[in-house]
Amino acid sequence: MDNWTHAFVKTNDITLHVVQAGPEDGPLLILLHGFPEFWRGWRQQIPFFAAAGYRVWVPDQRGYNLSDKPRGLDAYDLNELAADVVGLIDAAGRDKAYLVGHDWGANVAWWVGIHYPERLHKLGILNVPHPVIMRQNLQENPSQLRKSWYMFFFQLPAVPEVTIQAADWRLGLEALRGSSRPGTFSADDLAAYQCAWSRPGAFTGMLNWYRAIMQHSPHPSRPVQVSVPTFIIWGAQDMFLGQEMVEPSAKMCVNGRFAIIDEASHWVQHEEPEQVNQLLAEFFAGDESPA
Repeated sequence: MDNWTHAFVKTNDITLHVVQAGPEDGPLLILLHGFPEFWRGWRQQIPFFAAAGYRVWVPDQRGYNLSDKPRGLDAYDLNELAADVVGLIDAAGRDKAYLVGHDWGANVAWWVGIHYPERLHKLGILNVPHPVIMRQNLQENPSQLRKSWYMFFFQLPAVPEVTIQAADWRLGLEALRGSSRPGTFSADDLAAYQCAWSRPGAFTGMLNWYRAIMQHSPHPSRPVQVSVPTFIIWGAQDMFLGQEMVEPSAKMCVNGRFAIIDEASHWVQHEEPEQVNQLLAEFFAGDESPA
């Protein structure tokens, strides 16, 4: 972490806290965290890719940790979240970036791939299906609907904030521990998450991502097939999202491939960092023909 810097970058009329590492002239790699994480969710990827020569930018996305937390659901529309990423590419002075997202960060990454393919070299997705496949499964797949129960709970005003924050974030911490392999999140990790969640306005901002997409479901402004070379990495033990959505998601890409890590959960980059790092590195360096 000695060579990591913390910057505050203006993008899309807000300011995001961004951890930066690697040579300034290296190819830009942006890593997008999901719920309920922040930049720390990529702590095992940052040094690997910085050492490999990438200029790594890892933002706290809007609503999270040290980044701006605008009020209102419109501020968390998926189009705004994707525009934040494009603004980061602009702020870095680049035409294109490699983009990788996990969980909600992967949903944003899909949206960038759909709407701004000209701004990406390649797209990496961890444990989230293509948005069209997710929507279909929420409508037609009872198993996925049951797994996604918490998305509906998060629609309640104030109740989720009060419930999850009670007893020093007991439910939030239990959710992380209970959905991951034993030992995935250390005591230091959990303390850092508690600190990030406790920042004024943060947890409501984080939940507003779910509220915005459920109450103001965005529709793509262009064809939903992703033209950017895309690689999906999926932990098979995911408690929240069904593996049956992986192959259909890859088929939503002109050049899509996927890898299943059987022993990993939803928190695949935490549990299998060496394998995830190597798979992504090979994908970035390889040609663009499907596997």
